[in-house]
Amino acid sequence: MTWITQPEAWIALATLTAIEIVLGIDNIIFISIMTGRLLKSQQQPARLIGLILAMAMRIGLLFSLAWIIRLTAPLFSLLGQEISGRDLILIGGGLFLLGKSTHEIHKRIEDGPHESTAVTASSMPSVLIQITLLDIVFSLDSVITAVGMAEHLSVMVLAIVIAVGFMMLFARAIGDFVERHPTIKMLALAFLILIGVVLIADGLDQHIPKGYIYFSMAFSVFVEMLNLRVRHRRQSAHA
Repeated sequence: MTWITQPEAWIALATLTAIEIVLGIDNIIFISIMTGRLLKSQQQPARLIGLILAMAMRIGLLFSLAWIIRLTAPLFSLLGQEISGRDLILIGGGLFLLGKSTHEIHKRIEDGPHESTAVTASSMPSVLIQITLLDIVFSLDSVITAVGMAEHLSVMVLAIVIAVGFMMLFARAIGDFVERHPTIKMLALAFLILIGVVLIADGLDQHIPKGYIYFSMAFSVFVEMLNLRVRHRRQSAHA
């Protein structure tokens, strides 16, 4: 803990915490979508378990730095493109997001306003398994970012704990808001498709600047907030 007296370490901690929170937005959206299919009494426990799993995986990967470094080493070449373990995980995670999000959108369109709210007894374990699989993908990029930004392992761990704590505070509010507004939920599913494409592109070494992605997501949310405001005022006028 000698870094406590080093100003640059505190700057790294603040910067890394902010980045981890931003990177965690994807995770929160996915967890909110998945837990929305559970019984109301199960949703908040599932969100917390999902975020705790995310934190555990990030910290576990941090203590496996040598393994993470090996993941970036090329395993084989495909059509002149070197593919590493990290690339395979990102491509697999991206394909999973594309498939899951497309299925959810299709289900909402087909079921319409009379969508059944019934869930089976296996829903909770099924949701947690899917959250765990995506936590692995999101955690990998998060940990690689941490390794590249900070020198001290304790700084990395503390930044991740603070970021996940922040996400826990707002996960319920975000999840409830998404569940109350069908158009927001559809927008969130569209975001997951976008994130899936970005993950696949990243796995193929076609890097899309994250700033563009987050700006487009933020702008879309801003426009939808205006739409919600207009709809609310119209409903109030007709009431």
